[in-house]
Amino acid sequence: MPKEGGYNTRRHALTPRMLIPIIAVAIRVLYVLVEFPYLLGNRIQTKQKWDKHSAKLWDAANAIEVAGMILGFAGIGRMQTTPGATGLVGLMFLVLGYAIRATAILTLGKYFTGVVVIKNDHQLIRTGPYRYLRHPAYTGTLLAHLGLGLAFANWFSLLFSTVPFLLAAIYRMRSYA
Repeated sequence: MPKEGGYNTRRHALTPRMLIPIIAVAIRVLYVLVEFPYLLGNRIQTKQKWDKHSAKLWDAANAIEVAGMILGFAGIGRMQTTPGATGLVGLMFLVLGYAIRATAILTLGKYFTGVVVIKNDHQLIRTGPYRYLRHPAYTGTLLAHLGLGLAFANWFSLLFSTVPFLLAAIYRMRSYA
């Protein structure tokens, strides 16, 4: 093995097993940094509590996902697959999911908020991805989180990245159904 000054350079090289999750986390953080100011700008207070605390479930899902990422980086629960192939599929799902979500948010425009609310001038949107899906923002989110879990090629990362968000999405969709 090549050594330079006693340092084993091969052993510390970034492998696809580590590089792909790092890229996935970078994409996740970048997306949060882009969406968070948009959410803050569209924050509203209402008398009616349509949300039924579903925003708190999203916050909990985000916290649980971090635990999955930590376990993924630690290698606990590693899938017995080709990590590069699984990770690349995960990255594709992650990017596609965020693209679907961003398109849905832009289509909603002023009607998008971080909590469930029905505005006075509320309209049913039937353009863009809403032409094909009832909940494209949730669909995009779930696909992105599935992708993040797969990017780690780790069962715990996959579990902690998908199940909490799936449960939060189901609860939220039923809160205003």
